[in-house]
Amino acid sequence: MLRRLLLAAASVLALAAAAPAANAQIRNEQDRARQDLAAGHVRSLREIEARVLPMMRGAQYLGPEYDPQARAYRLKFIREGRVVFVDVDGRTGQVMGESR
Repeated sequence: MLRRLLLAAASVLALAAAAPAANAQIRNEQDRARQDLAAGHVRSLREIEARVLPMMRGAQYLGPEYDPQARAYRLKFIREGRVVFVDVDGRTGQVMGESR
């Protein structure tokens, strides 16, 4: 019992330590997206969403990710219990693919 309690506590501490790193990565993604948008390298997220969301009727939109190296957005949806990713070229706004 004590061993399980100690293991659980260690797991919670490990997750707590990882949270700032995950938040920093998200913050860095957002900063890079803003920089690329300001420099005219990519389209705005609102423009990308306006193009993709109507194509995904019946799916719940979970949110975006930005890949600064590829200058691409990945929009995440859930439909009928399955996660669906839509990859979009940030420069052109064209859908590059959909994966499940």
